[in-house]
Amino acid sequence: MIRRLIRAGGRPPGAARAPRAEPGQGARQADLVRRVRFLVALARCLHRYGAPAPRLENAINDVARLLGLVCNINSNPTSIVLSCREPGGPESMLNEITRVVRLEPGGVDLRRMVMADAVVEQVLDGRMDIDAGYTRLLEIEALPGRAPWLVVLSFALIGAGVATLLRLGWPEFVATAVIGLVVGCLSHVFTARPDLNAATEAVCALVATVLAYGISSLVHPLAVQMVTLASIIVLLPGLSLTTAINELSTQHLVSGVARMAGAFAVLLKLTFGVVAGTQLAQLLGWTVVSADTAVLPYWVLWLSLVAAAFGFAVNFSSPWRDVPLVMASAMGSYLITRLVGPALGNDFGVFLAALIACAAGNLYARLRRRPGALIRLPGIILLVPGSVGFRSLSHAFERDVFMTLDTGITLLTVLITLVAGILFGNLLVPPRRSL
Repeated sequence: MIRRLIRAGGRPPGAARAPRAEPGQGARQADLVRRVRFLVALARCLHRYGAPAPRLENAINDVARLLGLVCNINSNPTSIVLSCREPGGPESMLNEITRVVRLEPGGVDLRRMVMADAVVEQVLDGRMDIDAGYTRLLEIEALPGRAPWLVVLSFALIGAGVATLLRLGWPEFVATAVIGLVVGCLSHVFTARPDLNAATEAVCALVATVLAYGISSLVHPLAVQMVTLASIIVLLPGLSLTTAINELSTQHLVSGVARMAGAFAVLLKLTFGVVAGTQLAQLLGWTVVSADTAVLPYWVLWLSLVAAAFGFAVNFSSPWRDVPLVMASAMGSYLITRLVGPALGNDFGVFLAALIACAAGNLYARLRRRPGALIRLPGIILLVPGSVGFRSLSHAFERDVFMTLDTGITLLTVLITLVAGILFGNLLVPPRRSL
């Protein structure tokens, strides 16, 4: 049997001959590989820089169509699968190329997202060769991040700003800034070590809780729980929870469920760290001391809002030229909720702020041909309910069933309201290439 197959050219009797390569097919295949390679690099960049599954998939499909390709893409928080071919009938499927990319869950990096979007614009306009575009995307991935000291400082700015927005006093303001610096240093050290990265949230929450109890017992009475919450606010996965609900509402079920599970895992680690820190503080003899919180002057509230907005701009790695835009978006959304909430309800205030932020981001993308995420992400960051989810799990660890249910329902309400604002914002002003 084997000898007959060899004489028949390796084909079973009656089997059809493989189609011969047409003249120029090698060059055509090489061109297809070049375009697919560029798409894979772009998808990897967008995934790492914070694009959710609906926007990433829509952006890749739009770029693939402009490059003359048919692309099927599936994105989730830990991988991307792309299958690309040229348009046509069944014969075009003979040259179909499939790529599977394994990735870690990405963070928000607006600077690299803007640079990657500029590369796409130049390639599609013919100002940059596709091979040069691919090389440029690799260079963008290799760029260093923000200076570590600046990222650590952003933890303190955000923590102190949030403490002021929570109407805490001067002692809490100073304590939160100090603890935020410590949390920022720990986060930087742990995330840089693969063997320690998984424990970052738990260790940071534990240290923040112990420091809050220690300062309250030994230095000055504090509102310990609020100080702890403000100190670790950067680590709370409120944006991930919002993105997960958005993905589920747009039928990206696999990505939405996976992202939701990841967000709850982070919440569990933070909650465990706070509980363990509380137990350790009690073993040291430190207890909660009642504190009379004096409301800070009104001008401090505005200054803290500016500081928190700048901290988020740094934490999002915003381009320096766009820092004022990012800060204005974050501050504007917060002010909308403060102005509309008392009159029409907090839920409607969150909905309106998310709608305006999303619509304004899409409009900016259409007018300036730049990613709308520069306005959209900062616009919703102060609206996301990470702190509510944290408090819900904290009550669960304390066996307080009623408070767990109450804060859980509040979390669900805020998530639904926020995602509804994002969806209606996209309806009001459709996104440009989904970035």
